[in-house]
Amino acid sequence: MLFEVKDIRFGYGKGRPVLNKVSFSLNAGERVALVGPSGCGKSTLARIMAGYLAPDTGETLFAGKPLPTDGYCPVQLIYQHPEKAVNPRWKMGKTLSEGWKADDAFLASMGIEKPWLARYPQELSGGEIQRFCIARALGPDARLIIADEMTTMLDVITQAQIWNVMLDMITRRNMGLLVITHNPYLAEQICGRIVPFEEINGA
Repeated sequence: MLFEVKDIRFGYGKGRPVLNKVSFSLNAGERVALVGPSGCGKSTLARIMAGYLAPDTGETLFAGKPLPTDGYCPVQLIYQHPEKAVNPRWKMGKTLSEGWKADDAFLASMGIEKPWLARYPQELSGGEIQRFCIARALGPDARLIIADEMTTMLDVITQAQIWNVMLDMITRRNMGLLVITHNPYLAEQICGRIVPFEEINGA
């Protein structure tokens, strides 16, 4: 088993919990879609899985153990809003090298132009920044990619290009993929298993 979510509960403040006894698992090489409407708690679960939030109760296990807290994390989360995932004071080349040193061929396959490496995030479009975020997540030590509505800021042609590159790498490296989306059509095109979020969340 590559990743397990066991009885996760999480709430903001004293209100009703966003996540209530959420449990599911994902194997290496498997593509799973978590489908549900906006605001239902999918992104909160993604942040817990990637180690950015701690659950109130329950646990997450990577390869049967707690997620490592030092070094490059094997679980990489790609956010819907890329501008929130980069340091505005860093040029994009430094942002990319935070994850790994990608070669020119890979950058070209992602549609990243070399002059962009010397620019700051505010000098690029949201779609251009997202290409960097995706490339950064696909480092050699990544084992599970969580894609949280990651291509919604891109046009249809670019979406197809990015997904093709990602899926090819994920397949070759036998990585896991969790696609978080409210779009059932995208889920059916990309993933072999679809999990309706309301079926695993008792909130």
